[in-house]
Amino acid sequence: MFAGVDIGGTFTDLVLAEDGRLRIHKRPSTPDNPADAMLAGLGAMGVAPDARISHGTTVATNAILERKGARTALITTRGFRDLLFIGRQSRPMLYALQPTLPPPLIPRERCHEVPERLDHRGAVLQPLDLGALDRVLDALVEQQVESVAVCLLYSFVNPQHEEAIRARILHRGLMQAQQISLSSEVLPEFREYERASTVALEAWVRPVMNRYLRRLEEALPGESRLLVMKSDGGVSAADEVREQALQTALSGPAAGVIGASWVARLAGHDNIITLDMGGTSTDVALCPGGPARRADAEIDGMPLRLRVLDIETIGAGGGSLVRLDSGGALRVGPQSAGADPGPMIYNRGGRQLTVSDANALLGRIDPGHFLGGGMRLELEGARRAMAELARAMGLSPGAAARGVIDVAAANIDRALRQVSIARGHDPRDFTLMAFGGAGPLHACDVAERMEMRRILVPRWPGVLCALGLLVADVLRESSRSVLALATADTLQGLRAGLEEMTQRARAQLAREGIPDAAMRFHALLDLRYAGQSYELTLPFNDDPTAAFHEAHRQKYGHALPRREVEVVNLRLQAIGLVDKPLLEAEPEGAETAAPLLHERDGIAHYERDSLLPGMRIEGPALLLQLDSTVWVAPAWTARVDPWRNLLLEHNADDSRV
Repeated sequence: MFAGVDIGGTFTDLVLAEDGRLRIHKRPSTPDNPADAMLAGLGAMGVAPDARISHGTTVATNAILERKGARTALITTRGFRDLLFIGRQSRPMLYALQPTLPPPLIPRERCHEVPERLDHRGAVLQPLDLGALDRVLDALVEQQVESVAVCLLYSFVNPQHEEAIRARILHRGLMQAQQISLSSEVLPEFREYERASTVALEAWVRPVMNRYLRRLEEALPGESRLLVMKSDGGVSAADEVREQALQTALSGPAAGVIGASWVARLAGHDNIITLDMGGTSTDVALCPGGPARRADAEIDGMPLRLRVLDIETIGAGGGSLVRLDSGGALRVGPQSAGADPGPMIYNRGGRQLTVSDANALLGRIDPGHFLGGGMRLELEGARRAMAELARAMGLSPGAAARGVIDVAAANIDRALRQVSIARGHDPRDFTLMAFGGAGPLHACDVAERMEMRRILVPRWPGVLCALGLLVADVLRESSRSVLALATADTLQGLRAGLEEMTQRARAQLAREGIPDAAMRFHALLDLRYAGQSYELTLPFNDDPTAAFHEAHRQKYGHALPRREVEVVNLRLQAIGLVDKPLLEAEPEGAETAAPLLHERDGIAHYERDSLLPGMRIEGPALLLQLDSTVWVAPAWTARVDPWRNLLLEHNADDSRV
């Protein structure tokens, strides 16, 4: 038995796989202690004590965004104390007259220097001054720090001095090993500021994540195996995450992309754009043949140099608040009503209109069938608030509600264009994969704006992130700095180093319970033209330079085949394949009519669980289920495929697409 648990801002979703069958569960999140909803859901589903539980969490993300991490100090090379403050001198708001940047996590008084120096090859120019180090450690005791980040110059080539600092801290009994984060272990790559920022973030969140995992493991049955989703779309055992807590910082939307890609491949759709719309935010990602990853990210204005899934996130969800700005323009989000009090229709004290309220007033949410009938919605308060908004806008209540949906779709449209058109992809060549509690409600509106004719809605769209956790493989990635021209000698040396990295990764996967037969290894190279500032990541094959020229041409529109190519980093991606649910396609029967539940205001209502493969439904229609509601707009037709997904296709004779 294995379970996937996704804790969102509004709902906590669970999927349980047992004997080839899937069961789902959905319940409101508990923001004060996110684990409470998870434990209650596992108990309600009767999860076995020895189950494998894959978990997605936003604990690290929230610790950074809310500035509620550990009391952390930084130790760096003399002369580099202000590294976190100087940064790259970039201005995210170019035309702001008074730009403000978020302060570093570590204040200057807790940034300390030690005399030491290596050259760019790792040779010792100045030995580590242990006397000066002891004085720094004395200061850390006075400052009562909980965690230490160590980032020394060129330690990515030679970690000797960083390891000596850790050994000194341990020798004096000031901290435990897990409280000390070394940049040579967290990010053994060049770019000093990004490396310092990443290790500072790791030190900031590691104690918080350790406390959370310890409490969670104590509450779970002793025989269960806890895995945690990472930002790269893989999972790792809780023990491993304790030493790489930052890997979970952007893991929230990653599980949805993994689940969407898995379901889409089963259904025969290789190229998809994901639309994951929940209660608080919307995440979109381009998957040309599979999930795409990038080598860096940013969180709250701070660089995060880790492999992450390439996802764009915006503050547009079912709970996004609706308002008129000072100029009278309609705004939707990014603020959200969250799980408590939630939208007005939840009748839990919400006092401001949300996107979900607009959907309900337009007849796109059935008040009597929300959460499978387990939660009754009240529309009267939302109706009065929408009438007030309509008067302020000089519109009818229906037009105002439609305007809310249009603004939300426009916000999502911009994010979709960013991951597709802005990167040279035509979205019309892709299938829109809509999921999340609110994704299937808005998919038709978004697809029409993007001129996309196909939408795939999975069987359980509202819990697809939890399903993604269920099917995510164990994934570990290691890297080694190279910074050498891609000559035959360099590549030969890298193959020798790759064998050492592979053996280490094999041992790590074995510790996570992965058998040899389930291990896969993929070598990658970060390549660039000599003199360039940024690189492309490509598979390490027999002729990586030729592949780089072609990849550079595809991405930037030109190549420089006479320019020397430089290898920046060697990467190894180690994958441990996990058991996945065995879903079988059902034969499509004769095209019988779908059983109608009822019709209201010209919109046909159907129970989705009653639909069989091969059935077709013409819009406008609502398909009701426990975890979501699917809106089939006019001029769209929905067909149930052999996996009981819904394939929505736009009628070709309609001029709007």
